[in-house]
Amino acid sequence: MDKKKRVVQLLPNLSYGDGVGNDVLAIDQILKKNGYDTHIYADYIGDRIDKTIASPVRKMRELTEDDIILYHLSTGCRLNYQLADYPGKKIIRYHNVTPPKFFSLYDSRNAVGCREGLRGMQVLRETADYCLADSEFNKQDLIRAGYQCEIDVIPVLIPFGDYRKEPDPETVARYSDGMTNILFTGRIVPNKKQEDIIEAFTCYQKYYNKNSRLILAGSPAGAVTYYDSLQEYVRRLGVQNVVFTGHISFAEILACYSTADLFLCMSEHEGFCIPLVEAMLFEVPIAAYLSTGVTDTLGGSGFPIGRKDPLETAGILHYVMTHEEVRKRLISEQNTRLQDFDGEIAGSRLLDDIERWQ
Repeated sequence: MDKKKRVVQLLPNLSYGDGVGNDVLAIDQILKKNGYDTHIYADYIGDRIDKTIASPVRKMRELTEDDIILYHLSTGCRLNYQLADYPGKKIIRYHNVTPPKFFSLYDSRNAVGCREGLRGMQVLRETADYCLADSEFNKQDLIRAGYQCEIDVIPVLIPFGDYRKEPDPETVARYSDGMTNILFTGRIVPNKKQEDIIEAFTCYQKYYNKNSRLILAGSPAGAVTYYDSLQEYVRRLGVQNVVFTGHISFAEILACYSTADLFLCMSEHEGFCIPLVEAMLFEVPIAAYLSTGVTDTLGGSGFPIGRKDPLETAGILHYVMTHEEVRKRLISEQNTRLQDFDGEIAGSRLLDDIERWQ
């Protein structure tokens, strides 16, 4: 067999625990395991990233026409405009760009970044030789933007084995006190609509279950104004036992899932939504507002929420929590859907697609 081509993964920011970053790291492992000469280059590299597998873009080795660039598109950055200048085949791994309207009331800097990301996506349609979207929603987003190249869908690579690690025992003990735990994990950002979760939980606690807790696990970094508004909203509603964890370790995240009774998602924009798959892994029943990539990722599993009505959503939570046969059915359907996200299967498909460019 001919020598495999070099594959370079390129992205603006590489951080541990970030959905895009985790996908990049999982792809890196699969490429190396299968004999590829590969490396990751990013403008920003987080402190927890192994510096032997990732380097600053300015240190990137000279590329040739025989190389393959796997570019991860999710935000506005200079690389969106510079990618065309590099030699080699360009494969766009599209994770979606959050519409700026979600940030306009809270954070002008993030809104500008989103606008630049959408502008960059338009520019890259002339650069891409091939696209790998991580959801059908994202594929359709590229088609609407005018992409003419071939586009395939391969989900985010999620290493299931990582979730079998030991959860943080102190966090497990804290949340194993007999209270009903409603969980949502994800960054504190406006598109995820944590305020809608809080409002629905307020109704659930008031009318159905006073012995309940809402855990919002995620970092508010980059969206402090929105986070402050959520804190004020909790105070104004007078709801009790709402926990904002802030940035926590992976072991603490595992503990949140292992003690959760139900996962509630009210997000209005997701390219994929990895936490849905994480909840499936822990057999936590999911209730979710059907929008954007959430609908694709659930694939018919979970309890669908069709409209934003906090009292109605509270009733759904109560229904799921008080009907064991419903919980079992949801978990069974989620387990079936989970098989579609097996990291090894998705990784094998991704390798097949890359090898087409050999």
